[in-house]
Amino acid sequence: MISANEKPETEKAQGEPLAQPKTVMISVFIMGREYKVPFGLTIMKAMEYAGYRFVRGAGCRAGFCGACSTVFRMKDDYKLQTALACQTTVQEGMFLTQIPFMPANKATYDIEDLSPDVNPILHLYPEIARCVSCNMCTRSCPQDLEVMDYIQAALRGDIEETARLSFDCIQCGLCTVRCMAEISHYHVGQLARRLYGKYYSPAPPHLRQRIEEMDRGLFEEDMKKMKEMNRADLETMYKKRDIEGTD
Repeated sequence: MISANEKPETEKAQGEPLAQPKTVMISVFIMGREYKVPFGLTIMKAMEYAGYRFVRGAGCRAGFCGACSTVFRMKDDYKLQTALACQTTVQEGMFLTQIPFMPANKATYDIEDLSPDVNPILHLYPEIARCVSCNMCTRSCPQDLEVMDYIQAALRGDIEETARLSFDCIQCGLCTVRCMAEISHYHVGQLARRLYGKYYSPAPPHLRQRIEEMDRGLFEEDMKKMKEMNRADLETMYKKRDIEGTD
């Protein structure tokens, strides 16, 4: 039974707005200054909420490009931690510093001049011999790669293993931030993957044929027509391609 002072639930739903959950605000420190930001935001979104505008240090916003490298400490914690700003949520008392560019040394080389038989990685990046196997690079990796293991593989001259273990590297540079031997791990992995692609990876069976066709200008007329088409015609063409399953 409903008293005279109460409204039925249906009337409340129709006549009164439902109470909105209260936003929980937490304190974070960005470049040394304290800001109040909503709990649950990523570091990147929290910085933008605080008024920072990303000109550099932001890319895909989904953990793939490695552009938003961030170093942080928690209040009263001696540990220095690393993360990607687009992947990691803010916490109370987090002290943040972003590193939009990692100034690591990168060797200059022509892949055509390198021979996989003489360990070109060690020649171009001799600092890998200073690795003390502390595994800090692995613990710093936001992709959970076995970074130390691929550096050891590079030191042995195992290009294939180095390329395999570093395949998902996003070049964020957080491994290099923490390395006491000052190794540019992500550049080492990149060189290994280039060497593997050049000298070890089997060529797709029709790749050379397609390249030769492109060199002969076989597709230039079709490309010219596509560039002159409007959006509606392009969409119609692609829908037809999906239905017919043509190349």
